[in-house]
Amino acid sequence: MATDLIEIDAERPSEAAIERAAAAVRRGEVVAIPTDALYTLVADPLNLHAVGRVFAAKGRDIHLALPLLVSDIIMAEELAKDVSARFRLLARYFWPGALTIIAPASSRVPLKVTGNTGRIAMRQSKSKVANALLERLAQPLISTSANLSGQPTCASGIECFGMMDGRVDLVLDGGLATGTGATTVDVTEPYWRVIKEGAIGEKEIAEVLKGT
Repeated sequence: MATDLIEIDAERPSEAAIERAAAAVRRGEVVAIPTDALYTLVADPLNLHAVGRVFAAKGRDIHLALPLLVSDIIMAEELAKDVSARFRLLARYFWPGALTIIAPASSRVPLKVTGNTGRIAMRQSKSKVANALLERLAQPLISTSANLSGQPTCASGIECFGMMDGRVDLVLDGGLATGTGATTVDVTEPYWRVIKEGAIGEKEIAEVLKGT
C-alpha cells in the first residue's frame, strides 16, 4: 500500500485533516497520529479486519492486547465489564494523561483486541489530535505505539513515515512529540501492579490508591 503523509498543527489540527483520518478509520485503515505520549497507531477496535491490520503493521504477537483510547470515563465504562473503585480513582486523578488502566473487557470488545485475555487497557489522552478524532468518530480507537515490535516508539511524523511506510495508510505529521510513553497499571487483581513504566511513576499511583 502507499502511505500518505499530511502535515498538521498538533495543537490546532485542521478539520480537513481530522476528517481524512476519520474516513480512513471508518474504512478499516490504520493511521499514525501524534499524542501526548509519542506517536501511536489508531484504528477501529470493533472492526476485526482493522484489528488484524494493526497486528500486521507492527509485526505484533496476536496474543498481546491492543490498548484503546477513550474520550472519557463514560466511554471506558461502556467497554469494561466492571469498573472498580481503583479504576475510577486513577481515572479521576490522572485522566486525561499518560496512564493506561487495565479492566475486565465487556462482551462488546472483540476477544482479539484483548489478546485473548478478556482484559482491556484504556487511556484518555491530552492530545488535541486524538481527542478531535475520538469526537469525530464517537467511538474508541486502538492506540498502540507507532513502531515495529521490539523497536523504539516513533517520536516524529517523519520517523514514523520512514519506519511504517507501506505498513499504514496515513501518517498525520505533527512534528516532534516530546512526551514520554504512557505508564500501564493493572487494577484487575486483588493487588494492583504497574505493567509498563512510563511518564507516571509507581509512587504517584501508590499515593492515589493508598488505603484501597
